[in-house]
Amino acid sequence: MITPTYTLPLITQEALISGCISGRADYQKILFHKYASTMFAVCLRYAPDYHQAEDFLQEGFIKVFNKLHQYANKGSFEGWLRTIFVNNSIEALRKNKKWYELFPNDQSPQLVNSANILDQLATEELLHCIQKLPDGYRTIFNLYVIEGFSHREISTMLEISEGTSKSQLSRARTALQRILNNRDNQLESI
Repeated sequence: MITPTYTLPLITQEALISGCISGRADYQKILFHKYASTMFAVCLRYAPDYHQAEDFLQEGFIKVFNKLHQYANKGSFEGWLRTIFVNNSIEALRKNKKWYELFPNDQSPQLVNSANILDQLATEELLHCIQKLPDGYRTIFNLYVIEGFSHREISTMLEISEGTSKSQLSRARTALQRILNNRDNQLESI
């Protein structure tokens, strides 16, 4: 991810959106640099790796510029962008794999009474651990835990049953806990 090396000019959000809608490349560049790092973080949460996240980011901004005329100036513009990037990431995952391939049949038991390891991790470490989850687990974990969608909303978005969403979240938590425990065991052996 390339970080901008220049200072963004002061432009109102309305002027920025209007300039982008009218096709001005300089305004589109400003919008990209203003929101790229935030939206890249969203893409990283869904992508299996860094390069795929870059692809999600690029595809997301193409959709943003194509749909910008639909933004109604109601609610948060950044929230509107985030929705596009989340949906774009899910759509890309769905196109690349069939859902049954995304959800391994892992019947491992749920670990109970474990320490709250998540509080001990830095954000970057947690993101790295979440990226190790299989695509389907990672997607549902992000939608439910990070984005705050309900199982009903997730089932509609992913075209799966609510029960599948719930069971996959449970399995994602178990798998993430296993990843975190393995990470801790590796650190202890150093």
